Amino acid sequence: MNIEILSSVFAQLFTLEVIVALLIGVVGGMVVGALPGLSATMAVALLLPLTFSMGTIAGLVMLTGLYTSAMYGGSISAILLHTPGTPSSAATALDGYEMTKQGRGLEAIGISTISSMIGGVFSALVLLFLAPPLSLVSLKFSEPEYFLIAIFGLTIISSLASDSVVKGLLSGVFGLLIGLIGTDILTGFPRFTFGISELESGISLVPAMIGLFSISQVLSQMEAIRDAKRNQINKVDGKVLPSWTSLKKIGPTITLSSVIGLFVGMLPGAGGDIGSWVGYNEAKKLSKNPEKFGKGCIEGVAAPEAANNAVTGGALIPLLVLGIPGSAVTAVLLGGLMIQGLVPGRDLFTVHATTTYSVIVGLIFANLLMGIIGLLAAKHIVKVTNISFSILIPVIIVFSLVGSYAINNSMFDVYVMVFFGVVGYLMKKTGFHPAPVVLAIILGPLAEGGLRRAMVMAKGDFLLYLFQRPISVVLIIMILLSILSPIILNYRKKKKEEEVAL
Repeated sequence: MNIEILSSVFAQLFTLEVIVALLIGVVGGMVVGALPGLSATMAVALLLPLTFSMGTIAGLVMLTGLYTSAMYGGSISAILLHTPGTPSSAATALDGYEMTKQGRGLEAIGISTISSMIGGVFSALVLLFLAPPLSLVSLKFSEPEYFLIAIFGLTIISSLASDSVVKGLLSGVFGLLIGLIGTDILTGFPRFTFGISELESGISLVPAMIGLFSISQVLSQMEAIRDAKRNQINKVDGKVLPSWTSLKKIGPTITLSSVIGLFVGMLPGAGGDIGSWVGYNEAKKLSKNPEKFGKGCIEGVAAPEAANNAVTGGALIPLLVLGIPGSAVTAVLLGGLMIQGLVPGRDLFTVHATTTYSVIVGLIFANLLMGIIGLLAAKHIVKVTNISFSILIPVIIVFSLVGSYAINNSMFDVYVMVFFGVVGYLMKKTGFHPAPVVLAIILGPLAEGGLRRAMVMAKGDFLLYLFQRPISVVLIIMILLSILSPIILNYRKKKKEEEVAL
């Protein structure tokens, strides 16, 4: 990008129309992300028609700003209410809500905001400078690699279940079984639908997630109120800006998670939900105190938030260069590009270079603006923790009902949400964690689809076919390390404890 294009980019961005569009996108995305069930995909699809009457740059900047800020917005309700606003913020709820219960909700919001901003800016800068060469990496991935990526993701389950690995694995198996419901991807035959036509398209992730995290929490709070033993959230004090010590502590976590999110975003079909879980898991494995995760650990908030916002820039790389959407949101954005007469490929970086680079630089500004607004509004946002649960519970239920219904305009999704709410409540009562279930529901179909199509490609010798593919070999090694590392770390920890005891 030469000086002439750069000056043209800034001239195009600093117009009233583009600035207003950027503000609408960022603020609107934060609100949409914070409301359970209202996904970034839905928001971008709803605002897409508005871009018809807008300038090309203003319209696309608004949509990309909406995309990245919605990823961050989901953390607000996840941290304060244990109700993930988006699937990608489910991992944030694990430590974020624990921090809120400890009176550290303001600190959690601050860490989430800074991590999301850094992850988003990092991925946007990579998109700006390295989009064409990096996009070639995603071209080398085929069905065997997608299968192995899903398996690698499933190995995270054992580390998510810190209390009991057996219970964590059982939760994962339950999630995989849920993921099998629907129409067989190769034969087209309905599986486990019991004659219910709505189940032929499978279980919708968002209603299931809202049920497992939100409704189950509501039921637990209702029980606590009944028994007069509700856990009071301590007064939220402190500063929204983390201390220098905290920043140094989460710095390596944010860096690693941003890189993870970038590469996960480049893989078609992966998305922020997978990126956030992988980021969380890697942060936990590399931590000197992994036992603190799930109990209000600041790295447990920083890791998934940096990763899921880094996914945004990564997902735009294959979209702009190859026309391959890296997520559901970018699939809608592809429609927005085509409507504006912009065809992904070389022309975007030559003929339409000013427009393309304006949108990418606009994404950088969107992340910076999101961080500024998030930090300034944090003290007001956390006041939600002072609201009585007798008021908050009906509000959460209403948002959950509306969010579940709005996905497909179907009452069946509401029934799914209620079912998983009861399941999630019973799981909590019996010591099972809902996080492995959500992860397995996300990764199960990806693993099955990759496996079955890879077996067709292998023509009978699946294992030999895998070992003939260099990227598959690397992924197999990563899977083995992911499985063995917790065992090795536990062995070393026990050995050290025995030495200390002696």
